[in-house]
Amino acid sequence: MPELPEVEITRRGIEPHILGNTLTRVIVHNASLRWPVPRNLNNALAGLQVESLARRGKYLLLGFPAGSVILHLGMSGSLRMVDCNTVRNKHDHVEFVFQNGMCLRLRDPRRFGAVLYTTKDPLQHKLLASLGPEPLQRAFSGRHLYKHSRGKKVAVKMFIMNSKIVVGVGNIYANEALFLAGIHPKRVAGRLSAESYDRLAHAIKKVLRAAIKSGGTTLRDFTAEDGRPGYFQQKLNVYGKAGELCPGCGAPIKHITLGQRATYFCPHCQT
Repeated sequence: MPELPEVEITRRGIEPHILGNTLTRVIVHNASLRWPVPRNLNNALAGLQVESLARRGKYLLLGFPAGSVILHLGMSGSLRMVDCNTVRNKHDHVEFVFQNGMCLRLRDPRRFGAVLYTTKDPLQHKLLASLGPEPLQRAFSGRHLYKHSRGKKVAVKMFIMNSKIVVGVGNIYANEALFLAGIHPKRVAGRLSAESYDRLAHAIKKVLRAAIKSGGTTLRDFTAEDGRPGYFQQKLNVYGKAGELCPGCGAPIKHITLGQRATYFCPHCQT
């Protein structure tokens, strides 16, 4: 699944092509995504300019004078800017056609993505209203994690992957951040100290910034918006490296399943 860095990279990649441009029509080839694509989307948006392109968690928000499109890439989705004459792939389910001859296409083989529309504040939409702070913004800190962890008996890895606590810390980056912070993923969230959460918040910011700078993490179903794969996987310390030697101490990396998610850690460096 594309995680926060991949979504942010996609936002940055498509923004210069669509911001300020006029949408001439929306073509829905398959409305059966995670939720049905609104039938009135073309009527609502045709002839309008894109006024803004923002990201909230793993959602992209396309702002128009009349409302906002809420996009989610699901498990396998991606967005591409192509010439409108480019032959459509069978998994290109929704197309946003612009006046300049370019087309933004949503490709989603598994159809777990979403294209929604609201005329109200998109941040108050039911999918976004309860989301926690953005991990790269000032509102997110060790103090925030410590405050919300009190009394929590869940494992710390599952705690930081809860989007109501902080958005966008997916499985790959949770593994990597916990390694950098020296915290075992099974530690009980409510028992960690404020100092531990300061280290963890710093590690989350560091690993996400590094991923964005490096182009995201290559997953089986993700390619960057211009066709270049992400390269952050080359810098991973523990994720997917069971049995390999820890870059910090040389001990073998361990693999367990935690909350039905693959979890990797160093038993020596992470306590």
